[in-house]
Amino acid sequence: MGKVWVKNIRVYAHHGCLPEETVIGSQYSVDVSVRTDLSKAAISDDLKDTVDYVHINKIVKEEMAVPSKLLEHVGKRILDRIFREIQTVKKAEVGVSKMNPPINGDVEKVTIVLKSKRNK
Repeated sequence: MGKVWVKNIRVYAHHGCLPEETVIGSQYSVDVSVRTDLSKAAISDDLKDTVDYVHINKIVKEEMAVPSKLLEHVGKRILDRIFREIQTVKKAEVGVSKMNPPINGDVEKVTIVLKSKRNK
C-alpha cells in the first residue's frame, strides 16, 4: 500500500452561504491524499500503474468550479469522483480550506476534512 498526496491545490471559487460569497468568490486550498497499491508502479516506472496526480488535480478544479453553500458538499463531490474515476484508490482524504473566511475575526483559513474508503 502507498499514498499519493497532492497538497495545496489553489483555486478561486464561489462557495458560501452568504450571497456575496457566491458573487465575489474567494481563494481556496485543497489537499487530497489517496491510498493505493504502488508496488507495481515502483517496479514498472509506468504511469498506468499508479494514480495520476494530474487526474486528481483535474477533479478538484472541476468540482471547485461548481458553487456550493458548504465546503462539506464540495469535498464529498471530490471524494465521490475520485472513487468513481480512479478504480485503484482504496481510501481517500480530502481537505478543503477557505482562505480568509468572512467570520468577523482574524482567521487565516477554515478547513473541513472528509475521509472515505471504497466499498467492496
